[in-house]
Amino acid sequence: MKQTKKTTSISKKVQKKSAWILFFYSVPSKPVRNRIKIWRRLARAGAVQLKGAVYILPHNEEHYELCQWLMAEVASLGGEGDFVITDTFEMLNNSDIVALFSRQREADYNNLEKRLNELEMKLNSVEKGSKVKNTKNLQVQFDRFWKEYSDIKEIDFFPSRSAAEVGKKISSLQKKMSKILIPSRAEKTDKMKTTIPRRYPDNYRGRVWTTRKNPFVDRMASAWLIRKFIDKDAVFRFISEHDGQDAYRNSVTFDMKNGEFTHVGDQCTYEVLLRAFGIKDRTSRKMAEIIHELDMKDDRFSSPEAKGIEEILAGIRKTAKNDTDALEKGITLFDMFYSSKT
Repeated sequence: MKQTKKTTSISKKVQKKSAWILFFYSVPSKPVRNRIKIWRRLARAGAVQLKGAVYILPHNEEHYELCQWLMAEVASLGGEGDFVITDTFEMLNNSDIVALFSRQREADYNNLEKRLNELEMKLNSVEKGSKVKNTKNLQVQFDRFWKEYSDIKEIDFFPSRSAAEVGKKISSLQKKMSKILIPSRAEKTDKMKTTIPRRYPDNYRGRVWTTRKNPFVDRMASAWLIRKFIDKDAVFRFISEHDGQDAYRNSVTFDMKNGEFTHVGDQCTYEVLLRAFGIKDRTSRKMAEIIHELDMKDDRFSSPEAKGIEEILAGIRKTAKNDTDALEKGITLFDMFYSSKT
C-alpha cells in the first residue's frame, strides 16, 4: 500500500507506542439501554468500532483502566467479553488503523463546524443591526460548542487537519461574541491598555514580591506568571492591607491597593503584568481569559475550564498549611495547566 508522507510520519509515531487495545463484548439484547450505555462510554473515550462489537483504542494506562471498569460493568449487566493488547494485525497496518481514527474525528469536527457556521450567521446578522430577543441564548449555545470542541480534541489521538480550522473558527466567534454582548467594556479595555507603562524583567530579578494575605485566583496566577517569565527565583511574602508602608518597603507590590502591579480599569493583575512586561506567549495570554473570568466575573469571557480550576483553587485554599503553601500549590496547578496547553 502506498502511503503519503504525512501518513508515514504518523505511522512511525504510532509504531513507537507499538500497541493497541481491542475491546469486545456482548450483553443481553434487552433492555437495549444496557448495550447503548457501554457503547456511549466507549465513544466518549474515543474508541473506534473495528468490526461488529469489537472496538479499538491506542494502548495507554488510562485506556487500560477504562477497559477494566467496562468489563466489570459488562459482567454486572449479565454480559461477557474481554480485551487484549496487540501490536500486530494480519490484515491491517498502523496507518490503516490511524486512518480509522482520523475519519471518525474528521466527521466529528465537520459536524461541529456546520453548527458553528449557523451560529456565525446569527452573529453576523446581529452585527448588521438585527435584534435578538435574548443574547444569553447565543452565549449558552457558544459555550456548548466550545465544550464539544474541547471534548473532541481530548480524543483526537492523531491530530486531524480539521482541529486547527475549527479552533480558529471558535476563536473568531468568541471575538464576535465579546463585541456583540459587551461592546462598551471592550472599548474601555482598549483605552486602558495604553496607560500601562512598559517594564523589563532585568529590573525585577532578585526582588521580593509582596501581596495580600489569603491568596486566590489572580494572585496565584500572577505569581505563576512572575516565576515563569520574569524571575524564576522570585520570593513572595504576604501582608495585611492595613499594614503600614514599612511592611512592604523595598519590595514589589502586586494585586493590592496602590500596588505597583494591580488592577487597571477592567483588567486584572495577571493581565496588567502580561502587558507591562510585553509577554507575547500565546498560551499564557489565552490563560488570561480564564483568570479574568474568575477574578472579574464580568461575563467578558467564557471558558468551560474556568469552573474546574476555581474549584481546585478553592480546595487548595481550604487545605493549605499557610499562605506560602497555598501560593506554591496554586503556582504548581497553573504550571500543569500551562503544560497541558502547550
